[in-house]
Amino acid sequence: METLEGAELCYPQLLNTSCRKPMQHRADNIFLYVFLSSMSLITVTLNLLVIISISHFRQLHNPTNLLLLSLAVSDFLVGLLLMPVQILFLGGCWFLGSILCGLFYYTSFILTSASVGNMVLISVDRYVAICDPLSYNTKVTNKRVKICICLCWMCSVFYNGVMLIDFLKHPDQYNSCYGECVVVMDFIKGAVDVSMTFVGPIAVIIVLYMRVFVAAVSQARAMRSHIAAVTLQGSVTITAKKSERKAARTLGIVVVVFLICFCPYFYPSFASQEMSTSLAFSIFGIWLLYCNSSVNPVVYAFFYPWFRKSIKLIVTLQILQPGSCDANIM
Repeated sequence: METLEGAELCYPQLLNTSCRKPMQHRADNIFLYVFLSSMSLITVTLNLLVIISISHFRQLHNPTNLLLLSLAVSDFLVGLLLMPVQILFLGGCWFLGSILCGLFYYTSFILTSASVGNMVLISVDRYVAICDPLSYNTKVTNKRVKICICLCWMCSVFYNGVMLIDFLKHPDQYNSCYGECVVVMDFIKGAVDVSMTFVGPIAVIIVLYMRVFVAAVSQARAMRSHIAAVTLQGSVTITAKKSERKAARTLGIVVVVFLICFCPYFYPSFASQEMSTSLAFSIFGIWLLYCNSSVNPVVYAFFYPWFRKSIKLIVTLQILQPGSCDANIM
């Protein structure tokens, strides 16, 4: 039965031009559908909590949280729009037509680029806050951050439009049969994309976060030495060391998670192969890339105490009470 099922056509009425469904095991398929659907739900829920928290509570309307809000919006759309559609690829057939195929990949590239851009902006924000705290409030304002966020999204739309312009004009040009939805980037475009979307951003993030970490450790040690000379030497030393370890752990998680989620996706470009998002590649590479949207709210938001407090207010529906937007949750 499984062999016959694997030989079924996507479009039985098109015997000579229809794609064939791949060999599938029902038990494995059920597990994948449940697991990936759960991942989509978790991604939507976590990022929606971040969006509601920052949007509702006025106390959270600061530059850093606006960047977290923009990141959460892009990751929320990944879980809401891209993950459910990507689940359709598990069946091995695309039934939504060539136009929606083009729009899907264009939207996927936009949201991925916007998410990476937001992560870079967050690293810049943290760099200025730690390395130049005295002028942070004058350099980083809500208005400037909103402009940067708008530019980030606009650049993502424009950049990916240029990269995919030929594909968007003819979405089915790389399809070998009906029921396939494939986009292929040649070596040059793949090299440009891997530089703009992976190598460049990760280099900026690593350099800035390393400087942030060094500055934070230096400040903690200076404060420890100053206070220890006066009083409470033992307790201050322990607290400072804990802060250093927490800072190192947080920054390490940011970089490691980014690398783990993005490396498999860009591997074909590093291996000098054509960057193809066909079914065989997307099952692992694309979903691991999407996992970054699930992890981002955990890495960036769960480290903030205000997020845990806001979750309690949201879950208990206290945000529906009059004046709840002015609640003190910091």
